[in-house]
Amino acid sequence: MDFLNALVAFANFVFIPAMAYGSQLALGALGVTLIYGILRFSNFAHGDTMAFGTMVTILVTWWLQSLGVSFGPLPTALLALPLGILGCMGLVLLTDRMVYRFYREQRAKPVILVIVSMGVMFIYNGLVRFIIGPDDQRFADGERFIISARTFKEMTGLREGLAFKTTQGITIVTAVIVVALLFWFLNRTRTGKSMRAYSDNEDLALLSGINPERVVTYTWMIVAALATVAGVLYGLDKSYKPFVYFQLLLPIFASAIVGGLGSPLGAIAGGFIIAFSEVTITYAWKKVLTYLMPGPLDPDGLVQLLSTDYKFAVSFMILLIVLLFRPTGLFRGKSV
Repeated sequence: MDFLNALVAFANFVFIPAMAYGSQLALGALGVTLIYGILRFSNFAHGDTMAFGTMVTILVTWWLQSLGVSFGPLPTALLALPLGILGCMGLVLLTDRMVYRFYREQRAKPVILVIVSMGVMFIYNGLVRFIIGPDDQRFADGERFIISARTFKEMTGLREGLAFKTTQGITIVTAVIVVALLFWFLNRTRTGKSMRAYSDNEDLALLSGINPERVVTYTWMIVAALATVAGVLYGLDKSYKPFVYFQLLLPIFASAIVGGLGSPLGAIAGGFIIAFSEVTITYAWKKVLTYLMPGPLDPDGLVQLLSTDYKFAVSFMILLIVLLFRPTGLFRGKSV
């Protein structure tokens, strides 16, 4: 029974939260890796793009809630999500036409586009804070738990309870569906194949008759959809605060680089590697070890390698190690 209690505690505090967090990072990293692979620059405005798409979704959610519209046990935000994606698409396409297009036509070096994206990041950040404010905004409704800790204890008779939040379940299922649709689009549709060809060899793709502006437009639309979905899922699972999405840039970029920039599969793997690393290193293992170790060997301290305040330091260290020893990432993406 002690082993089962340890397993439940591990699933409750490590495995399920890391799976949900990893799904959110994977979706965010997919957007970063698509921009890098196709448009060939690191988009530092991606975190605030997530914040903007989520903000639009929240505003539409509040409007639906004021009309008495709900989605039953599921969050109303899922009904508002398509409008949030459309709003984010409009923003990034407008930004591309007004800002990035000029530098593309000038054949500007990637480092110039990186600096430009930092300017766009500050504009997005100010716009979001001006509209919705800098404070925490909670917009989750519906059923909070798929199964609560108390219900699990009553069902199993174990001392440890397993709490599986509705938002965690939605995050994991949505991530699987979105990733499957993205890979189908990239591998099965003509537009997706054009995007892959443009990423592999721009000059050859142009000689083949591929319209570069069409590729760029579809890339920004897909990135906006991924950013909004990732931002909304993160906001539902935790809470929405604009500055948090700026902080998420580090683990998202770490995920993309660890997996291999330009590799969609690598972005997914990197997201889960970063998430599990952050959660396992900052978790206090005393409860799990107490169940597994004999009584005299019970740990006195928390058995916590790092405080949760330093979880982003884990991403930074992994990113640093990868850049030093394997800059192409696990799946041999483009060198950083």
